[in-house]
Amino acid sequence: MCGLNLYKTCHRICMLREVYIKSLLEINQIASRYAEELGMPFKDECGICKRVLSLTRLRRCQRCGKLYCRDCMVPDVATGDPTKLLCLNCARRIVAPRSVSKYAGLGSYLKFRGAFTNSVKLGFARIDGVIGDNLPMDAYKSEKWWDNTPSHLHARAWLEAGWETQEVNLKEGYVIFKRVRTAQKQRSTKKTSDMQIKKPFTPVRVRFQRPKLPSKTKASKLYARIRNIERQRISMPAYHGSLRPKPKHEKKLFKPDQKPQ
Repeated sequence: MCGLNLYKTCHRICMLREVYIKSLLEINQIASRYAEELGMPFKDECGICKRVLSLTRLRRCQRCGKLYCRDCMVPDVATGDPTKLLCLNCARRIVAPRSVSKYAGLGSYLKFRGAFTNSVKLGFARIDGVIGDNLPMDAYKSEKWWDNTPSHLHARAWLEAGWETQEVNLKEGYVIFKRVRTAQKQRSTKKTSDMQIKKPFTPVRVRFQRPKLPSKTKASKLYARIRNIERQRISMPAYHGSLRPKPKHEKKLFKPDQKPQ
């Protein structure tokens, strides 16, 4: 009897577990469907480390407005306020901002046009749109401003791109650039001795964890227990109606001539 009750209990637990798993899957499907309709995902990834976390574990940067995990955020470096968090990218831009020349856009534009042609005619208004600002008044009045002098900041932009001014017309307001060479690559500031590899790179040995096999003793005991439960279930005679014997606890509580109310 004890083995039969154990078998029934295990079977009932397995059935309840299956029902519980099915209900959880249905709830997740319904929740994800409503989340997609409302545009509110339950999970998102960090913008730096790309880890997928729940929205409760992600914070929004006060500067760029994107979501990041707590490990990729620091307090506001400008004010030191711990309640305002910034991502590492925004904090780096505040601490070490990059100084970009006003005429860097003109150099990039000429590099792009160098792949198709060797001569470019640009109006002054077009140059204003490329650099995103107005040219100084000297560019409209004096041709010396357009000289190919490397010491001038504006001339250095097209010289480093491999172009030179060929013709300048102040009356009609245009300038013609001519490509003289390919753009020079930016030289690295590191020393050559630092760039040389002193020792060959040896990757770290990856150790794969082997799956743990179950103990043979435990498996044999479990198999023997299952076999004993099956033998007890087969060996028990099938009783019908009132011929079924009473359990032991009923025999102890009640006498043969008494019946429970």
